[in-house]
Amino acid sequence: MDADSHRQKVFSTFEHLHAHPELSWEEVKTTEFIKKQLEASGCRVQTFSDCTGVIGDFGKASDDVPVIGIRADMDALWQEVDGKLQANHSCGHDAHMSIVLGVLWKLAAMPDLHNQIAVRFIFQPAEEVGTGALKLIDHGVVDELDYLFGIHLRPKEETPNGYATPAIIHGATYAIECEILGDDAHGARPHLTSNAINIGTHIVNALNTIHLDPTVPHSVKVTKFHSGGKNTNIIPGQASLAIDLRAQTNKHMNLLKEKVYDVLTSTEQLFESKIVITNDYGIPAAEVNPIAEMICKQAIEHAIGKEYAMPPLITPGGDDFHFYTIKHPTLKASMIGLGCDLQPGLHHPNMSFDKEALLHGIDILTEMILLASRNKKVKN
Repeated sequence: MDADSHRQKVFSTFEHLHAHPELSWEEVKTTEFIKKQLEASGCRVQTFSDCTGVIGDFGKASDDVPVIGIRADMDALWQEVDGKLQANHSCGHDAHMSIVLGVLWKLAAMPDLHNQIAVRFIFQPAEEVGTGALKLIDHGVVDELDYLFGIHLRPKEETPNGYATPAIIHGATYAIECEILGDDAHGARPHLTSNAINIGTHIVNALNTIHLDPTVPHSVKVTKFHSGGKNTNIIPGQASLAIDLRAQTNKHMNLLKEKVYDVLTSTEQLFESKIVITNDYGIPAAEVNPIAEMICKQAIEHAIGKEYAMPPLITPGGDDFHFYTIKHPTLKASMIGLGCDLQPGLHHPNMSFDKEALLHGIDILTEMILLASRNKKVKN
């Protein structure tokens, strides 16, 4: 395949994926489309009976050749676009899939390399809800890997167009949802109940007194507070709250969670009320392997030029990609940040970017595979 044909195939694939977004755990047609692309390029393909997503193994594994994973996320967001609620690819996952397929097609056009590389192309569902990586980990998709690389488009404020960063240092994110359980009372008889609005307000104020090391970015805030009904002469006994936690490191997230749970426990005791945790979940901060980061940096310098390689990017956003290294600490992993003039921002319903950057992403990931493949496999 010549360069023009490859370019056109990448762009047409992006347009197809962009026009057919699917929500988390609903990526059925996307899975089938990717599966066909993997099979057509000679991959050994695996799908899953209990979830969407697909992997394709390319090349030939051996005792000396390291197995390299390349991960792309698949799901879209549900949001209002031009007055209509719909699935929408506003986080760049359509671009990530197109880039990773472009890498496969580029490698497939290098037959002399097929016995010298072993690559697992991982198309992961449900990144937006933070659970897709954990599901694929349960399926063992990274058990045999020596390296794992990802890529993500970056807003123009973080990484300028034409530049790339060898690691995205995402922060940890966590959410705690809870219910205040009690009985309603007549507005004239406040002594008969604990006002759930007062209890919730106490929680809000107590959270604002939490302070950790100020040199490490962190925040905690209430993002949902529902209480009361249509009648204004009823003192509500029940309320629901959601609390959003952010911290740049996993250590500080653990400290933050501990303090939030202490607030909820002490509030129960103070008001002699019942507070029930209904949901708590989150994704970890990045744990970047220095060897993987070095390979990514060298790949950027070789593919697009040393002057276009930026330092690792620290960002408060999150990605469930980092579950792979949390669950498999020996896995050498990093995620490339790709500058592409992305604006107005990730998750904006009308997000746009320079499509030519897709080709930069393909060149970088391809070079990364070639560099990592030259490193002899370390035997445990």
